Amino acid sequence: MNYKSKLHEIKAFVFDYDGVISDGNIWTANDEIIIRSGNVKDGYAIQYAIRKGYVVAVISGGKGSSIASRMAMLGVKDVYLGSHRKKEIFEKFLEDKQLKASEVLYMGDDIPDYDVMKMVGVSTCPADAAEEIKLVADYISHRPGGSGCVRDVIEQVMKLQNKWFDEDAKSW
Repeated sequence: MNYKSKLHEIKAFVFDYDGVISDGNIWTANDEIIIRSGNVKDGYAIQYAIRKGYVVAVISGGKGSSIASRMAMLGVKDVYLGSHRKKEIFEKFLEDKQLKASEVLYMGDDIPDYDVMKMVGVSTCPADAAEEIKLVADYISHRPGGSGCVRDVIEQVMKLQNKWFDEDAKSW
């Protein structure tokens, strides 16, 4: 089955952070300050998806106030950091949001994302994901992590569901 046929059922997006929303590079100073780099177009797509009624969540092994702060700015309320067992957190997320796994698009880039990717309706990854993840992905974005891969998948779903580029798209 073509992954695009599954996009009609998507009600929620769940993303890993490091290597997906960010480019995976981390700069530290004084062993406390962590700086991550991402893409503003990914941010626009995340906040727009939320405004259009989609649930957006982040499940990341990463930690730090920079992740929580960035996601709060975009309106993401479901942010799970320091996640060592993503599958268990994902199952609780589904229960809390009353979603079926088939209604979720997940994007991960490395081996800790593997189990969740096997559960969801549409599993996706950035172009620079680990080979093991590419093997289980329904769709591999042409964009690398932190460089528009999140926008790529959100835009595909929203265009297919006729929710992209309405009049309200022109505001942030």
